[in-house]
Amino acid sequence: MSSAMYVVEQVTAEELDGSVEDFAGLLAETVNGGASIGFLAPLEPGESTAWWRALVPEVAAGRLVLWTARAAADGRLAGTVQLRPATTANGRHRGEVAKLMVHPADRGHRLAGRLLAALEERAAESGIRLLVLDTETDSPAERMYQAAGWSRVGSVPDYATDPHGRAHPTTIFFKSLVR
Repeated sequence: MSSAMYVVEQVTAEELDGSVEDFAGLLAETVNGGASIGFLAPLEPGESTAWWRALVPEVAAGRLVLWTARAAADGRLAGTVQLRPATTANGRHRGEVAKLMVHPADRGHRLAGRLLAALEERAAESGIRLLVLDTETDSPAERMYQAAGWSRVGSVPDYATDPHGRAHPTTIFFKSLVR
């Protein structure tokens, strides 16, 4: 399936609320497949569902902006990414990229890059000039961020554990959106 076979769109709070089970399934598949995105495996369906439900008011209030990649043929949720704009008075020019995930069956179609590009475009349009993120050091995600023009700040040893509880270093990245 080519990347044209997916539709990337920003999601409203109502759309998230109506699809929370799809998001919960994506999160569980991603974590249980080994991705280090803040959860331990096995991720129970109830935990995943509750986590997504708690984000609905965040999206409604604009404290979280969410995108999806869906299969064009059937609307199946294939990936997602989040932008958390900073809320402090001295930080409104920056945001954090979080929870970029692509379903294991949909990897290899450049969906992560498309989701990230949509986020970067919207962030720049809204006045955000600086993005930051962290990812597991030496992971495929780290290579993808570097290829997408992100700058490596450095690595923090034993910053987070993988889904199996093993500590790994985390790499911090930034990207200036000033053109």
